[in-house]
Amino acid sequence: MKVKTKKEKKKILLGAHMSSAGGVHKAVERAVSIGCTALQLFTKNNNQWFAKKLEDEVIENYRKNIGDADLSGVVSHDSYLINLCAANSDILKKSRASFQDELERCELLGIPYLNFHPGAHVGAGEEEGLKKIIESLDIIHDKTKNFKVLSVVEVTAGQGTTLGYKFEQINKIITGVQQKNRMAVCIDTCHIFAAGYDISTEKGYEKTFKEFEEIVGLEKLVAFHVNDSKKGLASKVDRHEHIGKGEIGLLGFKLLMNDERFDHIPKILETPKEEDMLDDVENMKILKKLIKK
Repeated sequence: MKVKTKKEKKKILLGAHMSSAGGVHKAVERAVSIGCTALQLFTKNNNQWFAKKLEDEVIENYRKNIGDADLSGVVSHDSYLINLCAANSDILKKSRASFQDELERCELLGIPYLNFHPGAHVGAGEEEGLKKIIESLDIIHDKTKNFKVLSVVEVTAGQGTTLGYKFEQINKIITGVQQKNRMAVCIDTCHIFAAGYDISTEKGYEKTFKEFEEIVGLEKLVAFHVNDSKKGLASKVDRHEHIGKGEIGLLGFKLLMNDERFDHIPKILETPKEEDMLDDVENMKILKKLIKK
């Protein structure tokens, strides 16, 4: 029997959102080049409703690269245009069709998670907005039966009329859809802090995840977006900052990086960066240094 080394027992699933410029397989190459063990990417232009279908060669190149890479956690992020509770009927129709397309692209590529923001009710109210999100997901899931990719709802900062900034709202969405097994959750550290969940102190951190466990359930959590926050607690302003340079500070990330409950969950940076990705390298270095030996 092979005896596991200490390193094997605690593999750090840490990475960043990578550009897909030049093809989705290039995102994998970029992630590998800086030592990522987790990855987030767009499978199409994030500011377009639709894109041309994935060609066989593109799919093959991606699958080959991901098969050769040591990337245990891969997440796709959907288009920023999508609003599953849009008040405008044309935008709602486009949003539903676009989200379905995103799921189909993930399924073809073998990406297990599609991260999405719930949407903004734009004045219709929380109850109506949540109802429409659930309805949208039911329609889309019905059209993508037997898909393996999960729809991963991201906890938001609550900016404007955006929904999903309370764990109770996330729970309503997950328990409201017909195919509950198709749903999962991503926690963005910047977002939950801006929404009012104080993870900057040990007491606040413990309280936050106790609430999440009781309201949503830790078994639904499949990804973290690891970002510091430029704005303060409960500001409801979504502005990402480099690790340790924002309002959350290093303690909150130290608690997260040493929380054994989340060892198996990919932690993905969405912090500001240039094409050279040196900011990602530095942020990952800081997070790794916070881990107790």
